[in-house]
Amino acid sequence: MNASQDSPELKPPRKPNAAFMLSHPAHVIALGFGSGLSPKSPGTVGSLWGWASWLLIQQHLSLTVQAGLIVVAFLVGWWSCTVTAQNLGVSDPGSIVWDEVLAMWLIFYLLMPNHFGEQIAAFALFRFFDIVKPGPVAWADQMFKGFGWRGGFGIIWDDVVAAFCTLLTIAIWRSF
Repeated sequence: MNASQDSPELKPPRKPNAAFMLSHPAHVIALGFGSGLSPKSPGTVGSLWGWASWLLIQQHLSLTVQAGLIVVAFLVGWWSCTVTAQNLGVSDPGSIVWDEVLAMWLIFYLLMPNHFGEQIAAFALFRFFDIVKPGPVAWADQMFKGFGWRGGFGIIWDDVVAAFCTLLTIAIWRSF
């Protein structure tokens, strides 16, 4: 392996915009089809987009296809987050929201069907775990830092752990 394969050439840090997003398919995905371009709280906007899109997905696809979609979305998201972070020159930019979209899909796949109040609770709990990063989420956030495939995985990994913390909290809540 040569040095360029070990550490990809980084671009100077830049702020994404619509032109950047449309310049590469990976950017469109990683930026949550534009939801990551929100000037305020892009992670929350991306989570809302994930929730809204899941409401459509679950009505039109079988459970098996939904599960397959989540697996494919994870793999494609890993690639798109890796490419986009590298092209932005920032290891985990807030504008990359595919991790939030994927986490919401995972939560609602395992939680649905449920009533609107539980959906709001799941959304709020996930945002709490994603923003505050208590315990296992902080651990997951620190595991895979940097650029390249490891960093791209890390962008997604802490949100997957936040999703499981959300699901565990709801399971404990339901047991009472």
